Amino acid sequence: QVQLVESGGGLVQPGGSLRLSCAVSTTIFRMGWYRQAPGKQRELVAAITSFGRTDYADSVKGRFSISRVNAKNTVYLQMNSLKPEDTAVYYCNAHPPINNSWGQGTQVTVSS
Repeated sequence: QVQLVESGGGLVQPGGSLRLSCAVSTTIFRMGWYRQAPGKQRELVAAITSFGRTDYADSVKGRFSISRVNAKNTVYLQMNSLKPEDTAVYYCNAHPPINNSWGQGTQVTVSS
């Protein structure tokens, strides 16, 4: 079973930045960052392949950047110009996601 451990969340003011990290127990070709806000479905925020090809949700384009270090099986999400609507629990997983392999997520709260 794949293990995924997210970290780096916190409380930040609007316009601020955070960098999330995801440690993966094995190599996965395409990884994604997802988020789930209260009362909403989980959504894909960004994805990256082992070759570095990236895709972003329209709501975060130009503000978020996904990257990975293959040798460390680690995926990052740099989040800039954060908005209150970015508040959510952020998860990493394969894309498409591997069921029953979700981690605990990391809370991101954007508030003044």
